[in-house]
Amino acid sequence: MFTTLRLATYASLLTLGGLASSASAANLKVVASFSIIADFAKNVGGDRVEISTLVPVDGDAHVYEPRPADAAALERADVVLVNGLQFEGFMSRLVETSGTKAPVVEVSKGIEPLKTAEEEHAHHEGEEHAKAEEHVNASDDHGHEGHHHHGEFDPHAWQSIHNARIYVKNIADAFCQADKAGCATYTANSEAYRAKLGELETEVKAAIDTIPQDKRTIITSHDAFGYFEHDYGLKFIAPEGVSTEAEASAADVARLVDQVKEDKASAIFVESITNPRLVDQIASETGLKVGGTLYSDALSSQEGPASTYIDMFRYNVNTIKAAILGS
Repeated sequence: MFTTLRLATYASLLTLGGLASSASAANLKVVASFSIIADFAKNVGGDRVEISTLVPVDGDAHVYEPRPADAAALERADVVLVNGLQFEGFMSRLVETSGTKAPVVEVSKGIEPLKTAEEEHAHHEGEEHAKAEEHVNASDDHGHEGHHHHGEFDPHAWQSIHNARIYVKNIADAFCQADKAGCATYTANSEAYRAKLGELETEVKAAIDTIPQDKRTIITSHDAFGYFEHDYGLKFIAPEGVSTEAEASAADVARLVDQVKEDKASAIFVESITNPRLVDQIASETGLKVGGTLYSDALSSQEGPASTYIDMFRYNVNTIKAAILGS
């Protein structure tokens, strides 16, 4: 009888083990291109998703080189989440190499993209020429729509909390499409998280309201805060453009130093993904004190101050405020 009981117990354990394995296998396999999108996905998916992140925390997506393990992760994926707006330059090649059949979802879909500073400059210079072309192409409603050359739009749209809420909605929709049984959970999680983001935005605006208008110009390493500037009223200037791939030239730095003196910048910050050498040089030439580190394109590790999107935004605002106001 003892043997019979042992066999029955063993069979039960095997059954339970099989159920646990099936439950684990049933989880939606999600690949996120970088840590900020992965955090959004965790908040939407909860326990129903298994998330892999390509560019790690504190990593720079602008210069990331995919590994063989990344292609394997995409091959196994049910959903692939990317920012879009040409942020992940490595992604199209990786998708092709992996042979993945998973949908590749651009989570920035539906936001109002901002042109890069370089594009705005080119736009103003060529405005008259564009007006002439407009007349020629007036009959072609779709002639240029959707045709984006590299660098036309600023891809850092998550630096607007309003846009982050759109990202989260897009992720919930993608999960619902891939896992209809879990749609009610994804929708509820999305709505709860979007409510938290709304509270965060109220907090951010209140904090920035305490900064005097004449002290709202600051310097960062690269031009990653255009949406933050647009939504919250700080002015960011940077020696590098929207990508960290190209280093600023001596002429770029000289122009920036002149601009800092003219605009009377209040603080300068290092970014977590960039080399601080350039910022240190500008600080030395302008007499500004480095006010700390800001997180632009990646979250910190769990031990760091910006391990979630909400923590990142709150930390950045508090760091900026403390550097300018000295509190």
